[in-house]
Amino acid sequence: MSQNVRVRFAPSPTGPLHIGGVRTALFNYLFAKKHGGDFVLRIEDTDQNRYVEGAEDYIVEALNWCGIPFDEGPNSTTLSIGSKDEKFGPYRQSERKHLYKQYADQLIAEDKAYYAFDTSEQLDAHRKDHEAKGKTFIYNWHNREKGRLVNSLVLSKEDTKAKIDAGEDFVIRFKSPQDETLHLKDIIRGDISIDTNVLDDKILFKSDGMPTYHLANIVDDHLMQISHVIRGEEWLPSLALHQLLYDAFGWEAPQFAHLPLILKPTGKGKLSKRDGDKLGFPVFPLAWTDPKTNETSRGYKEDGYFPEAVVNFLAFLGWNPGTEQEIFSLEQLVNEFDLERVNKAGARFDPDKTKWFNHHYMQQQLDLDLAEQFKLIIDNKLDEISRSTQNDIDVNYIALVIRLIKERATFIHEFWGLSHFFFVAPETYDEKASKKAIKEGTVELMQKVIEIVSVTREFTVQNLQSKLKGWITENNIGFGKVMMPLRLALVGALQGPDVFEIMFMIGKNETVKRIDALVKSI
Repeated sequence: MSQNVRVRFAPSPTGPLHIGGVRTALFNYLFAKKHGGDFVLRIEDTDQNRYVEGAEDYIVEALNWCGIPFDEGPNSTTLSIGSKDEKFGPYRQSERKHLYKQYADQLIAEDKAYYAFDTSEQLDAHRKDHEAKGKTFIYNWHNREKGRLVNSLVLSKEDTKAKIDAGEDFVIRFKSPQDETLHLKDIIRGDISIDTNVLDDKILFKSDGMPTYHLANIVDDHLMQISHVIRGEEWLPSLALHQLLYDAFGWEAPQFAHLPLILKPTGKGKLSKRDGDKLGFPVFPLAWTDPKTNETSRGYKEDGYFPEAVVNFLAFLGWNPGTEQEIFSLEQLVNEFDLERVNKAGARFDPDKTKWFNHHYMQQQLDLDLAEQFKLIIDNKLDEISRSTQNDIDVNYIALVIRLIKERATFIHEFWGLSHFFFVAPETYDEKASKKAIKEGTVELMQKVIEIVSVTREFTVQNLQSKLKGWITENNIGFGKVMMPLRLALVGALQGPDVFEIMFMIGKNETVKRIDALVKSI
């Protein structure tokens, strides 16, 4: 691309960042890095009434956890292009509010916007009057100069100035054109045509000194030299106004790309927190505690997902690489990502597929790294069952255990259920397993196993397997008659990895002790 690529992710700090927002940030990041550009974080906090304490920090932490940090953003020191003493910042709109009034005034001066003094009660009355006639009230070209509305298009300059000087509340509305066809282009959706007669005159500025999203968004994107605006489908209805604003200022508009919605698992409707609560999966990257209600919402990090898995499954919510490949590292995603391969249709969220991705990334983790995390769980579990004296378990031993069981796991918190018998002896035996494993003659067989194990000098998996299987074969004993009660003795149930691996890991003395305990229980 001939133009320097600069993209921005511009969330509002009104609560936790939904994974739909993370997906938008990810696609911006991938596009920027694909083209050697900059990924900018801008906090759009013009609506101070909805501002939530801690939400901005949450956004930054979420992006960092996902491994998609911004190049410029709040507290950033990045300088503007072509300048050594200016910044693109500040990156919070509340800190930029001194910039916007001049642009609103420019539109007023050029007759592209106007002051409107209509009260909310007056506007409600107009809406109800239209509804009674079976019509929809739209504040635009067909009524803005007819005298029923109170604005500077029908008032004299003197009356307008008098109202402003008297401190009357006002808004500045954009003067959308009449009888024009607006031709728009979206990278994902192609050519779009809009009849300007259906557009309302959107509010750009309010008398409290704060701009609305529309004006601030356009001004900031222009001043920050944003080349591509990649955002959610919900902003598609605003595209016409934004293009008109660029035209009104005489600025070159960035290229636009509107991403598809992330849909519920049923495929019907936009994915919400309620869907996650109902079906048991998070919709936020990190856990979030509402500062007002103290209600805590689950996060992918706290639920045990790896950030690489989250990034991988989010990339496939709307994007298709054009191949059968599904596993992509972040570097591979950067290399392969193309907005031309982003779908128009909504992307159905599949909770099972997210687990599939996490299972894959679980298998790629180093056993020792997983062991460090699992040790914390083990220590807590042993404390709960009053086995705190065993809390000095070697992390290398834990890593060996993980090697045997991680193929069956999707999350680290599942390790304990798959491996507890490597750390504590069973105190009870599964009832159904006991009925299946314990038969007439089981005591005698287990006593013989104790004898064989006790005299085995080289206590290795191969040696144990050779001696026990050799004895079973030589004496024409059914394998199940020995192996099932042996597994029951070691595990407490008919589950777990290879019996001989378990015996080797827990050692000769513990193996004999557990088999003897089963014999005594019979």
